[in-house]
Amino acid sequence: MSPEERRGQVVSAAAELFDSAGYTHVTMGDIAKNVGIAKPTLYHYFDSKDDILLAIHEEFIDLLFSRHSDRRLSDLPPEVLLLEAMGDILELMETHRGHVRVFFEHHRELPDDAQAAIRRKRDRYEGAVQALFDEAAEAGSFAPLDSRLSALAMFGMCNWAYQWYRPGGDLTSRQVAERFWRLLVCGLGDLSLLQSLGVTRQVTAADD
Repeated sequence: MSPEERRGQVVSAAAELFDSAGYTHVTMGDIAKNVGIAKPTLYHYFDSKDDILLAIHEEFIDLLFSRHSDRRLSDLPPEVLLLEAMGDILELMETHRGHVRVFFEHHRELPDDAQAAIRRKRDRYEGAVQALFDEAAEAGSFAPLDSRLSALAMFGMCNWAYQWYRPGGDLTSRQVAERFWRLLVCGLGDLSLLQSLGVTRQVTAADD
């Protein structure tokens, strides 16, 4: 096994342990045992548990961004790119469940400089997704909107699904992503229903 392959094995094993036992309760010895190597050998690959935690964060956000960047080279319209971005987050809950929990629950355990580095990457990815809302609105696929608030709504739907989503249930992660997308893009009711309830007038008044 090459050094990079071993590092990847360590990161995956640590993510699983952090997911099941919690970051603070897992030791370097636990990680080494899970990987099947001696504890001193583990230090050849990572200097500390903090370094492993940072590697998990970087792997997760880099996966999201690389997939999005690759699709940007295609001719897919922004609303479809948005669906695919939502699919990425949900699908990683199946393939990288430990990474997901660590990313959303254990960023505060990172050292200050590492937190800042991950925050910059997170903000860059969030900005790329926000841009999709602007582009879809400019193309006429979406009504005029607040792209920042819309992006936050999307992330709110997807990011916390790991709290309840379990592989092997009635819906696949992709199906959940598609239904979330329809809720976000199409809503629950048609315009006539909203008008009959006075919702559109209330929203307009609030905007004014």
